[in-house]
Amino acid sequence: MTVTTDDGVRLWASRQGHGGEALVLCHGGPGLWDMFEDVAAMLEDRATVVRWDQRGCGRSERAAGPWTTDRFVADLDAVRQHFALDRPVLLGHSWGAQLALSYALAHPERVGGLVYVSGTGIDPVSTWRGPFEENFRARLGEVPERFARWQELTDGDRERAVLQWSADFEDRERALEHAGRLADPWFEINFECNRALGAETKQTWGSPGLYAACQGLDVPVLIVDGERDVRPRWAVDSLERALPRVRRVVLPGAGHSPWVEDPDGFREAVGAALSGSG
Repeated sequence: MTVTTDDGVRLWASRQGHGGEALVLCHGGPGLWDMFEDVAAMLEDRATVVRWDQRGCGRSERAAGPWTTDRFVADLDAVRQHFALDRPVLLGHSWGAQLALSYALAHPERVGGLVYVSGTGIDPVSTWRGPFEENFRARLGEVPERFARWQELTDGDRERAVLQWSADFEDRERALEHAGRLADPWFEINFECNRALGAETKQTWGSPGLYAACQGLDVPVLIVDGERDVRPRWAVDSLERALPRVRRVVLPGAGHSPWVEDPDGFREAVGAALSGSG
């Protein structure tokens, strides 16, 4: 299915499910694509689930930007309008959690709830980036040959991405298997998009205005963390402290993609959020 934005860019989108709440999934990156097939399948009996590939990514048109949060928020609103969704619940993962939060801050009247999965909070990027990189190298370095191979490969190579994503899983025996499933199907990573949005985040995240906006957000928010995420979970404390209507679920034994390593716990947490939204 194709969603056309107000500036004429075609976005890939998909809808499945059996009624109930509307749930829109926002994938991570920036510059990646929807990897939520399993999430949609586990929730389709509780919600009408919409997935989409962000501008210039995955199955969407390879547009030349603009790569800004405001533009991506407008694209998300185009998806909402295309499917005639009144006040959907937004579920964002990693960068997608930041995008979903940005949308809720811009249009709180259009959001029934927010599920913030594996994000990094609202403090400056510099507070958590160094510890994350240390954790990543330690986790991938548990198997030295994998770390060495990751260093040999170039950005954009599927094998390098799979090795990198394998550090996101606590189950080290199945980490490559899990990461390989996320990379199937494989699309070209949009590094221009990734760099531009990353630079914007470094400039704008952590501002007093952002904290104040989150303190005034009158939308129910569920924060879902995998306890063993290599991105430090204390980074999310900043967001939890700011939000007036927030609940947090930490899934022990799960990493950055908690629906993979604790599907039952993830489904229970998100199902409760769907039931309690609005």
